[in-house]
Amino acid sequence: MLDCVLNRPRSNLQTETDQMPQAKLTVTLPEETWMYSLSKAHPDATFRVVATLAGEGTGVALVELVTADPVPVVTDIERQDDADIALLWKHDDEALLQIETADPLLLAPVWQAGVPLRTPFEIRDGRTTWETTTTDERLSAFGEALADLDVEFDVEYVRGVESGPADTLLTDRQLEVLRAAADHGYYERPRTATLTEVAESLGVSKATASDVLQRAEGKIIDWFLGEYAVEGH
Repeated sequence: MLDCVLNRPRSNLQTETDQMPQAKLTVTLPEETWMYSLSKAHPDATFRVVATLAGEGTGVALVELVTADPVPVVTDIERQDDADIALLWKHDDEALLQIETADPLLLAPVWQAGVPLRTPFEIRDGRTTWETTTTDERLSAFGEALADLDVEFDVEYVRGVESGPADTLLTDRQLEVLRAAADHGYYERPRTATLTEVAESLGVSKATASDVLQRAEGKIIDWFLGEYAVEGH
């Protein structure tokens, strides 16, 4: 159960063994959410959530829709009273959507606990799988938030993973922007996304995206060169 697995006793796991808990959960979406109804109405469609952003009373998500015909699904989303949708692009059986909702119940426990979800994660037929690596305290808060909202889930595993400088190298914001850039093909050769497109996917200005990426890239380069030097190269 939740209390036995996620709300385990504080054991100084990180300080004594230099490990952090990593959890994987299979979550059943709350039936009162429009995403639950939508994914159940289109069970063959895959909603790949690339990035999420919490606002004041709203939530924004960048979602890749994969289905034989995206048009009926997009139409159903547009009919939702508490969701605004922007179709960023569409090609054959795929579409990229930016969805803003005034009722982000699905991700509320994630944002309340402040746990970083591994992205992308997929929603299909009313279920999704979440993975997170965080502190004991935040993992316990996550479990409490899920319980408070009566979100049903199965624990696939909770295990300790080695932590080191790389785990704290970037801030959550830097990691979010870096992942978005990589997911959109900003680092591909040839490049398949511009900095402007990456910024738009995150709902920030090009200057902000550039600044965050430069800081993240600088930290990664400094860390890599430091490790390289330590190894005697």
